[in-house]
Amino acid sequence: MSLVVYFEKFIMKTLLLKNAKVVLPYETTDNTALLIEGEQIAEIFTETTNFRADKEINLTNCKILAGFVDLHNHGAVGVDVNSATAEDLQKVSRFLATKGVTAWIPTIVPDAFENYRKVIDATDEAIVIQESGKPATQILGVHYEGVFANEKMCGALRPEFFKTFRNGDEIAEMPRLTTSNAVHLTTLAPEVEGGIELVKELKKQNWIVSIGHTKADFTTLEKAFAAGASHVTHLFNAMTGIHHRDIGVAGWALTNEKISCEIIADGIHIAPPILKFAYKNKQADNLALVSDSVAPTGLGDGDFKLWNEKISVVNGKTQNERGSIAGSVITMLDAVKMMSSLGISTEDVSRMASFAPAKVLGIDKSYGSIVVGKRADLVAIDEKGHVKLTIVGGRIAFTDM
Repeated sequence: MSLVVYFEKFIMKTLLLKNAKVVLPYETTDNTALLIEGEQIAEIFTETTNFRADKEINLTNCKILAGFVDLHNHGAVGVDVNSATAEDLQKVSRFLATKGVTAWIPTIVPDAFENYRKVIDATDEAIVIQESGKPATQILGVHYEGVFANEKMCGALRPEFFKTFRNGDEIAEMPRLTTSNAVHLTTLAPEVEGGIELVKELKKQNWIVSIGHTKADFTTLEKAFAAGASHVTHLFNAMTGIHHRDIGVAGWALTNEKISCEIIADGIHIAPPILKFAYKNKQADNLALVSDSVAPTGLGDGDFKLWNEKISVVNGKTQNERGSIAGSVITMLDAVKMMSSLGISTEDVSRMASFAPAKVLGIDKSYGSIVVGKRADLVAIDEKGHVKLTIVGGRIAFTDM
């Protein structure tokens, strides 16, 4: 490189990660280095001799992957998104950074309007704090799960807060973030009263519409897809399954090549062979790993209060007083380990944990893979599967070096 170019790179804020295996979208390279300038990946090297940066980190015996993106997360370390303050959300962000998550979507369960308003205000505040504060897992937006759900497929949600779409005012009862470029995602059952019109109106208002907590038939699902629904929430859970004479919601999701799906890879919500079946069917770029984690995540087994009822966590499995699974207590790192244990390539697992969720959110041009020019959202994992380094937007959010 020219002396001028070299000098410009040196005087900028630069970080060099070297001597690592780097998991690119379709291959893993050995003895590779990444140069980060500001928030972006500037260059990918296989030879770092004589290159200087403001800071260098040796990652021998580590793999660098794109940072994980969790688009379905109800909280962790004692924090429930539905009652969280801005500082609570920051606490979750700091915890998630220790697990290789670089971006997440706080997910709200059906509740009273005043609680929605509080959560949205807290999320806006947390996003502002993140822009100027210490680096932590980035909050990208908000996910309202199941406000318009089918009572017969409520799972752990509370049906007393469910709505139908009658006059159009109901969408306004899901307050939006004021932060520019914030993502707004909602999970709904298209068979509820006014469901197809609801999908159309949400799409007009730039919501990402996901299908879930539903018993919709094939015709209704096709209409919802035509109206703008593009994603399916926690595939196989809280929906009708596959039967050889009735395709069910799960079967429809698996056979529609243009629909993306998310899946909870904890081995509890979904049996491991079915996880692999879903992967083989949807392929990595259309199957997003999610945690669906709840407040007890990171706290171990025990009894907890969540959504105004007691839930128990025993051997990593949640259960509420109605006998339903009440979310998970895994992180995206656990989901990655589960999918890897099934013999799926590191490249494909990485895409399911990073690129696929970024694609669902419409941000895959900047997030979700290690490509020159994209955001430097990265995680370094050692040979034992431990997170050693998490970088969010070019800044070190967690290190155990």
